[in-house]
Amino acid sequence: MLQFTLMNTKHLLLSNFLFFIFLSGNAFSQKWIVHTDKGFRVSYTSTDNSNIKNYKKLIKNGVKSVKSFFHEPYKKEFSVFIYPNRHSLDSTWQKEWNMPDFKSECWMVASGVADKLDMISPKKWDKEACEHIYTDKIKTQRLITHELFHVYHGQLNVSPDFSDVTGIDWFVEGLATYASGQCDTSRIREIKKAIADKIVPMDLGKFWTGKLKYGLSGSVVMYIDHKYGRNKLKELLKYNKNTEILSSLNITESELLIGWKKFMEEL
Repeated sequence: MLQFTLMNTKHLLLSNFLFFIFLSGNAFSQKWIVHTDKGFRVSYTSTDNSNIKNYKKLIKNGVKSVKSFFHEPYKKEFSVFIYPNRHSLDSTWQKEWNMPDFKSECWMVASGVADKLDMISPKKWDKEACEHIYTDKIKTQRLITHELFHVYHGQLNVSPDFSDVTGIDWFVEGLATYASGQCDTSRIREIKKAIADKIVPMDLGKFWTGKLKYGLSGSVVMYIDHKYGRNKLKELLKYNKNTEILSSLNITESELLIGWKKFMEEL
């Protein structure tokens, strides 16, 4: 989730939209092909030559969803890096995070922060991941859109890479889940049942935990959007502390959760 500051690059312009750059610092030397589009730049390897058209469509659809949700474009341009496999992605994150032994979990396929989106080539998810199937077009689009909401959020947050945040995992992930469409009827049904069975956490700090974390976090942000409106929701994106979010809403955590439960029960 950090910027590629430790990589050296060499650029060779081929056309207005296509050029090669060579990035060093990974576990192996890797040649990147770069396409520049309106508002973002996509870097990929030759193994994805036949896929890049579809991938760019997924990215553009996600960007369009973000713009439609918040009624404005991104604040600045960002990069998208499409890695040919998990080893390539892990090598980059090991360098960026100064964690040489880091190994991503099998469900990790993408990560978005203010200046870039990293992801394993979606067509490799069936082989490289344990919970994602590329051919499920709706879920694939929503996952990429989810990460693009993180990019937008990071561009407004005081901590662009979300490394300096306190108690707002539920909000960061809940926003991306809700706004991307991942808080669907199936998840809503699960949360309604959990509320009825009295098994939901008693505090927000535990909402981004367990099997229901996407539905729990996403539905709270849905409630905030419904009660306070889109402008207020957008205003909250700058905060990096849970106390700041609650203060801006002029509500206690207990009052927020009571209102959320009632909202969910009436859906």
